[in-house]
Amino acid sequence: MLNMKETSGSCSSKSVQQLFHSICHHNWHYTFFFSDLGLQRCIEHVWRDTIVYLDDGDPILIGRAYGRVSRHLLHEELLRRCLESGVSYLNLKVERIVENAIGQSLVECEGNVIIPCRLVTVASGAALGKLLQYEVGGPRVSVQTAYGVEVEVENNPYDPSLMVFMDYRDYVRHKVHSLEAEFPTFLYAMPMSDTRVFFEETCLVSKEAMPFDLLKNKLMLRLKTGGDNGYPNKEKFMKRNGLIYQLVDPCQILIKRNLAFGAAASMVHPATGYSVVRSLSEAPRYASVIANILKRSPAMDDMLVSSRRTENISTQAWETLWPRKRKRQRSFFLFGLALILQLDIGGIRSFFHTFFRLPKWMWQGFLGSSLSSVDLMLFAFYMFVIAPNDMRKCLITHLISDPTGAIMIRTYLTL
Repeated sequence: MLNMKETSGSCSSKSVQQLFHSICHHNWHYTFFFSDLGLQRCIEHVWRDTIVYLDDGDPILIGRAYGRVSRHLLHEELLRRCLESGVSYLNLKVERIVENAIGQSLVECEGNVIIPCRLVTVASGAALGKLLQYEVGGPRVSVQTAYGVEVEVENNPYDPSLMVFMDYRDYVRHKVHSLEAEFPTFLYAMPMSDTRVFFEETCLVSKEAMPFDLLKNKLMLRLKTGGDNGYPNKEKFMKRNGLIYQLVDPCQILIKRNLAFGAAASMVHPATGYSVVRSLSEAPRYASVIANILKRSPAMDDMLVSSRRTENISTQAWETLWPRKRKRQRSFFLFGLALILQLDIGGIRSFFHTFFRLPKWMWQGFLGSSLSSVDLMLFAFYMFVIAPNDMRKCLITHLISDPTGAIMIRTYLTL
């Protein structure tokens, strides 16, 4: 929506129509991000700090306040900004996008509604598959899966003033081989009060989407064994939700006519699953570039010329969203994600123990996507130095043998 608001403010057209499936799936973020965007009024609950549990040792405090974003308030605020800028909002599901005989894009929606336009931006989150094209033979898409419940419990095991970013502790303490062993998961917990908590079982990354029933069973088992009175009765479940994020290399998205934005443009942080803050931060510049390009482009006439011109507009705008430095950063993230994909639960705990031993500005910058591509090289060197020998061996093997290692090196060497 913010993207459309900015575009409408820069274009001479009377209205811009935006169609989207959903907004803000992962509705919690570090509070200072939203304050910087002028959206602090959309935060409905704040925790003074964020905590990580890797094992039975001492927990790790992130040192940053965390907030739960109200989808309703954010939706309301973005709609208000759009209306003030003359944006026409149409709430319909997009079926497909085709090209007509004169080179226009036709957005075909449910109810036989067809909208002709010069340029389409797909911002449909995880529902992007049929609206975009992907490079054949590129790296395999990884998946992050989560299942959450908001419940009333008699005994909340967590401090209500702290948001639990990761809890990798093993409450079950059994070593029986099962399907669960193929999907290492952690608990994400947001205590809303002394008795009301949002719990989410998350599989950070896997080759295939982890079945929701399996996630649910792991979460219920964790809650049942995590405390004497922590397991909620059926009638105490307030909300349930399941989420799937596709973690795609932006270089795999073939930008010909249709642009992408947000999660559809691979703007999801691989380590955290967050995309809303970056999307909102990038929207004004991205939209301004699109508007300026459209202003400079004459109206459609010849079909062949129009088609080529649209592809050129899309390419220029895409390069603004994904410049080389961003592609290098993304290739580094995906390399690390592919490494985690190969680790068992013990390896993941060892990885994060090493990660949180880095200087604070490094791991905080990584989680906040603020490290430059050069900073990330320093990050990798430092992590290799302090890592245990088995992790060093794993890193070297991964760099040499995994396709993401070659892609990262190639992306960094591209001038």
